[in-house]
Amino acid sequence: MPRTAVAIGLSGSDMSAVFDDLLAAGYEPIHAETPDDLERLLSLRSDIKVAVIDGEVDFDRTLEMYSALHEIGRNVPALLLVPAFTLGRMNLGGRKDSADEYFSRPFTGESLRYRLDALLIRSGTAPVEAPVVVEEVVAAQHVVAAQVQAAVLAPDVADYDVSDEPRQRGRLVIVFNPKGGVGKTTVSINLGAALTIHKKMHVLLVDCDAVTGHVAPSLGMPQLRTLAEAWLWDEQEGIHETVAQIATQHQSGMDILVLAGTPFHTEILVPGRVARAIAEARNSYDFVILDLHPDFGPLNLALFALADRIIVPVTPDVPCIRAAMQFREVATALDLRHRLLMVINRANSGVPTSQVEKTLDIPTLARIRSAGPVFFESSDSGKSAVERYPNDKAIGDMFELTDNLLDILNAGDGRPTQSKGGFLGLFGRRGRG
Repeated sequence: MPRTAVAIGLSGSDMSAVFDDLLAAGYEPIHAETPDDLERLLSLRSDIKVAVIDGEVDFDRTLEMYSALHEIGRNVPALLLVPAFTLGRMNLGGRKDSADEYFSRPFTGESLRYRLDALLIRSGTAPVEAPVVVEEVVAAQHVVAAQVQAAVLAPDVADYDVSDEPRQRGRLVIVFNPKGGVGKTTVSINLGAALTIHKKMHVLLVDCDAVTGHVAPSLGMPQLRTLAEAWLWDEQEGIHETVAQIATQHQSGMDILVLAGTPFHTEILVPGRVARAIAEARNSYDFVILDLHPDFGPLNLALFALADRIIVPVTPDVPCIRAAMQFREVATALDLRHRLLMVINRANSGVPTSQVEKTLDIPTLARIRSAGPVFFESSDSGKSAVERYPNDKAIGDMFELTDNLLDILNAGDGRPTQSKGGFLGLFGRRGRG
């Protein structure tokens, strides 16, 4: 995908401070420090989506640059470096349909990137390439469905429908976003721990990522026996074990299963067979939580159909929002959109949560505030953050996520709800209750 071009009208030192961060975030930062620079750039490049202007140094220069952005035939949104109280007095309202914004010092490359993300989302110019992905994934899903249906070990998984299953079977929740680094494993681990410790449920957490899986190392269990190893042993010795027998219990009480410790062992993990084994594991647990690799490969396509709900963690930045939009379109094409629930991770940074919710139009299950040290330190100690920091505000958000999920699932199958109230996005935030 082409980078989003942004004209940067900051001084050389400020430009240097933010250049690498913007480049890493998918932007094409182009220096245009003077009105002449900006006018020349705009005449040569019609793909400039946004401009950053320094309004602290030279007021006349600021006006010239701002005017260039909004000349006849142009309406390029401006991100203005000015004190907040000055913006109204400058009367830089621009055109009615402009999405101009301001920011102030001190700022970093990361904070500027979040401001740009928010402005692009608000102005509706954030690039999206979902249609190609949808077509490719839907075509692949048809192939996978045919393979699963024909598999001797899993003849019925392709037609598996959660609504047809007996109510006493455990719920199956998938945590997925096609973009990495958005908090899938953090949500998976702490949801599992909250259900186990505070709801007294029997939980199986499955790391389905054989490429970059972090569940076991994050819980201090780096040498677990994997499903692939157990199945290889079965082929050699004829000793069949269920998923519940292969899984290892963590000190929190939840069971942990890793599909494979290395990509070299994944050949035995035929999607239909894995789906069958995980579907059968629901007979032994109250909850089965799947932490998936960020892709639309055959294994994930086989697992999507099993889910009672699919939790989509989203961080408030354009690349992640774009990925979530792609998945929403894929889920719609696969008739799975009604199972999607969004968790906004690091919700107190970047694009405003209200804008994320409006853009994605996926029901919001919870908003998790930023708490990097809490989750990192918990991982270093081999524990979930729910165990180590139960009174932290971010963990309160995680408890709310758990309560809201139970409310939704219980309301859907007629069971009594675990707590009063509704889920975030319909009834607003509430306490742990």
